[in-house]
Amino acid sequence: MVEGAGQGLRAVWAAVVAPPWPGLLASWSLSPAVRSCRARLTLRRVRLVAALFAVLTLLWIPLDLMIFKPALAFDLAALRMLASLAFTALALSFRRADGPLPALLALAWLLGIPTVFFLVSHPLLAGFPMPDAGAQVVATGYTFLPFVMVAGLALFPITALEGLQLGLLPLAAFVLTGMISDQGLPFASHLGAQWLLLLLTVVATLAGMSQLHQLALRIDQGAIDPATGALARATGEELLTRIDATAARLGVPLTLALVVLEGLDELIERHGPEEGDAALQAVTGTLRHQLASADLLIRWEADRLLVAAPDTGRGELAARLTHCVEAGFGPQPDGRPLTVAITLAERGVRGGGNWRSALERRSPLENGAAAPAPRGGGGGPAPPPLFLMGGRSAGGGFSAPGHI
Repeated sequence: MVEGAGQGLRAVWAAVVAPPWPGLLASWSLSPAVRSCRARLTLRRVRLVAALFAVLTLLWIPLDLMIFKPALAFDLAALRMLASLAFTALALSFRRADGPLPALLALAWLLGIPTVFFLVSHPLLAGFPMPDAGAQVVATGYTFLPFVMVAGLALFPITALEGLQLGLLPLAAFVLTGMISDQGLPFASHLGAQWLLLLLTVVATLAGMSQLHQLALRIDQGAIDPATGALARATGEELLTRIDATAARLGVPLTLALVVLEGLDELIERHGPEEGDAALQAVTGTLRHQLASADLLIRWEADRLLVAAPDTGRGELAARLTHCVEAGFGPQPDGRPLTVAITLAERGVRGGGNWRSALERRSPLENGAAAPAPRGGGGGPAPPPLFLMGGRSAGGGFSAPGHI
């Protein structure tokens, strides 16, 4: 029982530490999909927080006018209006940006505004006496502004390196103002406040890393089909749309191949879903050996895989798939070879439409070549594909591809 409990604890611990820690330490270790999604999420949150602070910064002006002397209150009011303008400009910026660099710049801008506000407001407050308790309380709120800035890092999915870089900004400002004056705090209390600010920076960074961890898990797990290891259809369609647009802009072809595993439903009914997954994995593995690194392999439907080959002609992809068929996809549990149906489509260099319209005009792979399929009048659907079989026969050899 103790051994079983220990194994259970080790399994739980492995599930906790399984995520890629390098990606939580530095952003360049994250997958492109996670980096893109994180950038968009960060920019949306930065603009939302900036719009919120653009309003809240102005709402504090009446309190300053009631608490402080007019000369100090008007100076702080002017400073708050400038800060509000900066927040407004940030809220209106980066509307069409979605890259990691704009997201990091926007986040640095968001923290830079209150940092400059703190560095300018501190000498103003230090130059006026604070005789009553109300003025001292409000002035202390200005003193602890860096704590609010650091706590705000917890709102964003950041890495450990980014948390260190961004957290040093308010920490350095707090230390600098402490060297200039006492900030209304005794020296020992000031050192304690610096230590507390450092701890808060670490906690906020860990909270941001936790957000990044959950985001990466959700994206990576949702982007990959668990049964085959191919891209999930939603992710594949998004990437395929981008690749299609790039190929059209560069004037290069994009070739698609729809691979259908024949008899999958019957295979599952007779031998169970495990054998069905094994058959799909066998087909996927065989296809991967013939695909280039830039090609996409997408789980299109339950029994269908879509291959997308950018900058590849129809004949080249047909030759690769013919090699797959000749090598075979493996046997079924009863010894018969797995059979697939393959149809090809190409969006030419000067062809109109997109990958979706090209996929509707696909034609069968025939003896290693993609022959254009005859179409009836009125643009009817593509004809049935040729059924090709490739697999290990009961005698141990590979069966030749042929018609069924």
